[in-house]
Amino acid sequence: MSSTAHVSAQAAAAAAWLTPEDCRLSDLLAVLDEQTRLEDYPHASRVDQQVLVYDSAAVRPQLADGEGRREIQAELARALSSGPGIVVFARAFDDESVLDRTTAAFNRMIADQRSRGTAAGDHFAKPGANDRVWNALEKLAVTDPEAFVAYYANDIVALAATAWLGPGYQVTSQVNVVNPGGAGQTVHRDYHLGFQSDEVCADYPAHVHALSQVLTLQGAVAHCDMPVVSGPTLYLPHSQKYSHGYVAYRRPEFQEYFEDHHIQLPLAKGDAVFFNPALFHAAGSNHSSDIKRMANLLQISSAFGRAMETVDRERTVNAIYAALQVARDNGLADEAVAHVIAASAEGYSFPTNLDRDQPVGGLAPQTQAELVARAVRERVDGVELRARLAAQAVTRLSH
Repeated sequence: MSSTAHVSAQAAAAAAWLTPEDCRLSDLLAVLDEQTRLEDYPHASRVDQQVLVYDSAAVRPQLADGEGRREIQAELARALSSGPGIVVFARAFDDESVLDRTTAAFNRMIADQRSRGTAAGDHFAKPGANDRVWNALEKLAVTDPEAFVAYYANDIVALAATAWLGPGYQVTSQVNVVNPGGAGQTVHRDYHLGFQSDEVCADYPAHVHALSQVLTLQGAVAHCDMPVVSGPTLYLPHSQKYSHGYVAYRRPEFQEYFEDHHIQLPLAKGDAVFFNPALFHAAGSNHSSDIKRMANLLQISSAFGRAMETVDRERTVNAIYAALQVARDNGLADEAVAHVIAASAEGYSFPTNLDRDQPVGGLAPQTQAELVARAVRERVDGVELRARLAAQAVTRLSH
């Protein structure tokens, strides 16, 4: 290979992988130079701190027309990808009775958690400082099905979800309450890659970093008025376009820049915000004395984020475990053992029940594959492995 060809090959390899060492704040700043122009988004009503704001009452009449709806969907997709990465719909939930009934249901869930001593924290605040209801979608359906129907009949949520993900999307919901004095979060990107360590993210090729953004839509519905003092979410508009963001946001210089340059939008009760999961963001600290800032966090997933066939991974692993141990005893290399585990066990932490399957020492709980690999290393027998797998499976059930 000639020296020129060798250099070209090295450059191609470097472009295929994104590492923390390649992150430069100047590259992020170049991305952030772009400004949000209202004239580029004809259905928006205004731009506030680089964020596009839509008047839900003005948008709704256009949704009945198929062509008009597609125009708005295309505009929203552009805003979330090549635009600021975030949009707000004012008064997305315009029936306060529906919002209030759902809020009351969420408050009952929180009170129940506290009374049972199972109050859930969020990923960042100290336990007990804030309140989090995991899988609030299913819990609302079970405890107040009429409220569920009225709430999720919302047309703005469906508009945003289909604009970014198309049909067949799957909704999950986590209620988050940041209480007076409650601490906010540090800057981050979100699920999928945002829930992985820098080291894990760097193992995924660059095109997967780009793909992760279009597998999820982040949303939040304000269940109370959220003035800035109450700590509504902090954002860095346009930051979703920075290619190295998933391996950059934990670095001190990026965190410091976010602290100094983020924007913070007050929200009114019933407003909804939707954003690209790769947008740099963080929940704010609640400096108020009396506002329990409640948001229903919507994490809406693409229909394409799953395999074609149903495979009972637990059954598969139990079936091959003895043979795997024999092969290892007979000289099967550790790397080959890892290949077998990858083909048989579930290698991803999600979906799970975060009430019971809590992350320990990171953002993602132990995977089934990690459990199996540990069992192989510890040389546990098949009976013990079966028990460990069954116990882990129970923690992932929704109830």
